[in-house]
Amino acid sequence: MVAKVIDATEMRVGTFILLDGAAHQVKKMDISKTGKHGHAKVRYEATNIVTGKKKVAVIPGHDRFEVPMINKKIAQVLSISGNSASLMDSESFENFDLPIPEGVEGISEGGNVEYWEVEDEKLIRKGV
Repeated sequence: MVAKVIDATEMRVGTFILLDGAAHQVKKMDISKTGKHGHAKVRYEATNIVTGKKKVAVIPGHDRFEVPMINKKIAQVLSISGNSASLMDSESFENFDLPIPEGVEGISEGGNVEYWEVEDEKLIRKGV
């Protein structure tokens, strides 16, 4: 689900945008000024929030991007098996398994984690 649509010149560092159907976070961006006969150009670097792959592009400033709806939720860790955690949502009591991303610490059985729902995908962001 898309929250809103923004122009490329409205992007800021930390903004989440949809590129090729996947959510990315803008890490760097530069806006060139308009010329006598030209338009502003935006150069951005964005990383995929699921895979961590970086994407770099230069686009016209009037191009538009969709901003994804991000639902931040809390879940209890029921069990940990290797790189996967079995979780139970604190509000709906739904049970599901998610992979534990590298670099996320503070996840233990019986503890809580913050997870995000982005474009029908769930991912663990941090231990609470």
